[in-house]
Amino acid sequence: MNPLPGAKVERTHRLVVRDLSVHYGSRPALAGLNVTFAPGETVSLVGPNGAGKSTLLKVLAGILPPSHGVAELDRQPIRRPSAAVVYVPQRTSADWSFPVNVLDVVLLTRLRRRSRFLPFGDVERSRALGALDRVGMRDFAGVQIGQLSGGQQQRVFLARALLQDGVVYLLDEPFSGVDVPTQELLVELFDQLRASGKTIISATHNLYLATSSSDRIVLLNRQLIAEGSPEEVMTEAHLRSAFGGNLVVAHNDLARPTAFGEVR
Repeated sequence: MNPLPGAKVERTHRLVVRDLSVHYGSRPALAGLNVTFAPGETVSLVGPNGAGKSTLLKVLAGILPPSHGVAELDRQPIRRPSAAVVYVPQRTSADWSFPVNVLDVVLLTRLRRRSRFLPFGDVERSRALGALDRVGMRDFAGVQIGQLSGGQQQRVFLARALLQDGVVYLLDEPFSGVDVPTQELLVELFDQLRASGKTIISATHNLYLATSSSDRIVLLNRQLIAEGSPEEVMTEAHLRSAFGGNLVVAHNDLARPTAFGEVR
C-alpha cells in the first residue's frame, strides 16, 4: 500500500520487539523475534495456526509478559495494558449471550477511565453513538448483542476500538467469519486510522486481504520467516517455509484469487 496523498508520516519506530521469546510451559510460542512497527502503517501478521500471531498481539497489548527479550512502546518497556494501545480480540472470545445492548457494549470500554458507579452522561453516549455510526451500527444501538450476525458483532468491536482513540490498534483475526461489506469497511477504517498516524497491526489468515490492505507483512512460524512489503514477503518460497510444503493458497472470501496460485 502506497502512502496516501498528502499524508505526512514520521517513520520512527513506535513499537520495538527485541529478542522476544514466549513460552507456554515448555512449549515455545515465539522465539528470538525482532521486529519494529512505525506510526502511520498497517501491518499484517501472517502464519499458520500456532505460529505466535495472537501471542505477539497479547505481548504488545501488555496482557502477556515475555519469557525473554522486551517489547517497547515509544521506548518504554510494555509491562501492562495502556490506554494508548487498543486490543481487539477474536470475536469468539466474547460472551454474546450476555443481556446487554449494543450501545452499552461500546460504552463499557470507557469504564477504566471513569468511576464504574457513575452513570454515563450525554457526551459519552453521543461519542459512542458516533462510533457506531462510523461502522454502520447506530440503528442497532438498542439491540441485544446476541441477536447480531458475525459481521455486525465485528462492527461493534470496531466501534469499541474507535471510542478508545489509541495510537496503536491490535486486531486478532478481524476478517474471520464476516461478510464482504464488513471486510471492506475494515479496510476503509484501517486507511483512515493510518492516515491520521495510527499504527494498525492485525493477525489474519486471509492472504489476499493481508496483501491488499497492508503496507508490510510479518510472516511468522514461532520465529520470523520474513518481513517487508507484500511483494517481498508473499513469495512461494516464504510461504512454503512458513506453512509447509502441502499448503494450498486458496481463493479468499471475496472470491478473488491470490497472486500465488497453489503451493503443493
